[in-house]
Amino acid sequence: MLSSSDPVYFELSWSILSTIGIGNVLFGFLVCSITSFSQISAVPLITSAAGAIANGLCYYAFDTEENPVKGKAVASAFADLFWLVQEAGLSFYSYVILSRVLRNRRWHVFASLFWTIIVIISALRIMIAIMRVRSIIDGGDSNQEVINNLHIGYFVLIAVVECISAYFLLTVFASAKATSLKAAIEAGLFRYLMRSTKVRLALLAVIGVMRAITYSFQTTAQSATNVASQLDRFAYTMEYLFPFVMFIDMLASRLVFTDQAYTSSSQSQTSRSGPKQFTSTTNKRLYSVAPNDQIIEIHGGGSNIGQISSQERIL
Repeated sequence: MLSSSDPVYFELSWSILSTIGIGNVLFGFLVCSITSFSQISAVPLITSAAGAIANGLCYYAFDTEENPVKGKAVASAFADLFWLVQEAGLSFYSYVILSRVLRNRRWHVFASLFWTIIVIISALRIMIAIMRVRSIIDGGDSNQEVINNLHIGYFVLIAVVECISAYFLLTVFASAKATSLKAAIEAGLFRYLMRSTKVRLALLAVIGVMRAITYSFQTTAQSATNVASQLDRFAYTMEYLFPFVMFIDMLASRLVFTDQAYTSSSQSQTSRSGPKQFTSTTNKRLYSVAPNDQIIEIHGGGSNIGQISSQERIL
């Protein structure tokens, strides 16, 4: 129950962050209705929901004075567990993709590295939760320095696991693009996958390193009391918006794949239909061109003249 001195929930940043998480979940269901539900789409949905719950629990544990100490300690512990799901869970987006494309020794190497780091990350977060519970029970911020040091290792390892995932993704896509005949026809799809992987790597790695630096200057538990802690709150907000990047990536991948599949089908049908045909592809390519645009492909025998890659247009 709120006292007169307790801040109103929707006057604090925790409410805004929780609202973003709820919005991500609703947007995710919209995306799933377009692309169908899968393991990949579950990652941003689960991480967004976990973040929304964690921020609400954080308000209960650290911004209300009248709540019982045991209740605050329990809320703080569960908030840290949900933050673990949110922050470490983002790396499972790449893990799900790699579980489909890596085989034999390479998969075992990646899985061993990935799960080893995830276990260490989980152990660090559990230690952070224990330190916070002790601080709440004892009163004061006597364990804040230890919590800061644990956070440094925690965020750095999140950046490391994303770098490892990105390395394996990029090598797989580059190898497929270089050696596969089908990939040579659909080079635009692999070009997109490689670029989206690089973007995810850059964003998560930068956010992880930034949070490792800014959190080390935290002086008060879960409060933005100086410039560094305010920058940390900014970095966390950027991290919290990352599921939105994943949803865009899912939609764009579906778009590029559909467009490339139609292009390959159109080319194979043209090669079987004989020489000297004029075919109009108006409104056949899904979303890659405006409805009023008309692309006329002139096919003479087996050659294809004047065709522009729709993937280049998307990028």
